[in-house]
Amino acid sequence: MSKDSWAVAVDVQEATTSSIQCDCSKKVDRLRGLRNPRGDVNGNTAPEATENGGWRKEGDKVDLAEQSLLNKMIRRSLVRNRNQVEVLQRDPSSPLYSVKTFEELRLKPELLKGVYNMGFNRPSRIQENALPMMLAQPPQNLIAQSQSGTGKTAAFSLAMLSHVNTANKWTQCLCIVPTYELALQIGQVIEQMGKFCPDVKMAYAIRGNRMERGIKLQEQIVIGTPGTVLDWCTKYRHIDPKKITMFVLDEADVMIATQGHRDQSIRIHRMLTKDCQMLLFSATFEDSVWRFAEQVVPDPNIIRLKREEETLDTIKQFYVLCKEKEDKFTALCDLYGCLTIAQAMIFCHTRKMASWLTANLTKEGHQVALLSGEMTVEQRAAVIERYRSGKEKVLVTTNVCSRGIDVEQVSLVVNFDLPTDMDGNADNETYLHRIGRTGRFGKRGFAVNMVDSKHSMDIINQIEMHFNRRIKKLDMSNLDEIEILQS
Repeated sequence: MSKDSWAVAVDVQEATTSSIQCDCSKKVDRLRGLRNPRGDVNGNTAPEATENGGWRKEGDKVDLAEQSLLNKMIRRSLVRNRNQVEVLQRDPSSPLYSVKTFEELRLKPELLKGVYNMGFNRPSRIQENALPMMLAQPPQNLIAQSQSGTGKTAAFSLAMLSHVNTANKWTQCLCIVPTYELALQIGQVIEQMGKFCPDVKMAYAIRGNRMERGIKLQEQIVIGTPGTVLDWCTKYRHIDPKKITMFVLDEADVMIATQGHRDQSIRIHRMLTKDCQMLLFSATFEDSVWRFAEQVVPDPNIIRLKREEETLDTIKQFYVLCKEKEDKFTALCDLYGCLTIAQAMIFCHTRKMASWLTANLTKEGHQVALLSGEMTVEQRAAVIERYRSGKEKVLVTTNVCSRGIDVEQVSLVVNFDLPTDMDGNADNETYLHRIGRTGRFGKRGFAVNMVDSKHSMDIINQIEMHFNRRIKKLDMSNLDEIEILQS
């Protein structure tokens, strides 16, 4: 497909989504100032162009900060998470407290009112265990694994609001996050939850928010990015780090992947007192995240999600032999015509292929949404909302959509291109995330892989070995076999 036709496809998609931008984007726009649209909050740019002057492939590494923001924007309620929580206490001999209601936390009445006003009826799974630790006296440090949509932000927002002594007009709670937009997202949660606490004030330590040097902040809660927070503590003296009594570091896995943020976070941490309560959150806990967490959080309690068994029992997996992309497209149309499908997700390796497939599916009369990495995060969120609400039945995308998006009606996932790593081997983790978009909430789903070469067949074999699951060959000429699948 030519560049012109790709541009037309994007223009059509963006025109469709422009009228339903997320409400939070308006606030982001008001405070955006001189932000570099492709860089982080401290001006560290994230290169998008390739050596040939084109855009990077969407099969390349996804921007973690953008993905995190997207997940926050599309959440309308807590995710029904099946993961079990594992708690490792600092003092194993002490009883483990958990709560089933917010009343058990003995919150101030105005805070409890704010919690219920936000629509929280009972604590989420991570909140049940984390909140008693966050609110304990004497204070306890915490390292917690929590994915987007599990109520993590609300939990530490509630902890900060509970921690504040309104009689003290200086910064007591400091929360740092990797990007400007994430700071605004958290700030909005605190504003909503603290709606009935007029004496609690909050400030954003983000680029473009300037004050005269030497003026001390009177706001008790500060949300910001590492570079600006560091400047406010050292260069401009707006914050006295020795008076900080609660330090929250959110999105630790994103933080250490962003240039400079890891070192800035450690420098901020070193200025705090030993008595300051430390709370660290991360969606993933790879070795690099653990090493970072151990530097920042001494003697912690640990809450982590027990790894959900990679059971694919509710997902039937198949492969279809094809010669080229046109054969893949024909097989896709035949498959879609035979299965009773609520909604489908189709994954491609490049934007060019996604554009070609979207155009051809549209010609066939399918309602298709195209999720492009060239869109802003707000536009992507709007596309996902349209798809979730059923305005489009098919979502064509690349890896930007393989993680964290729960749409209950998805019954078919198609790997139009199989996921591979930089060395051309099977990317098993991406495969699991992709096909995991179906079979959600215990419902049956189907995953179909398009195989167009010996190398593709090798990838299928690698995936089978990794998950110890057989991927069956699907004969598209036998329509009866396809219909039997749904019985």
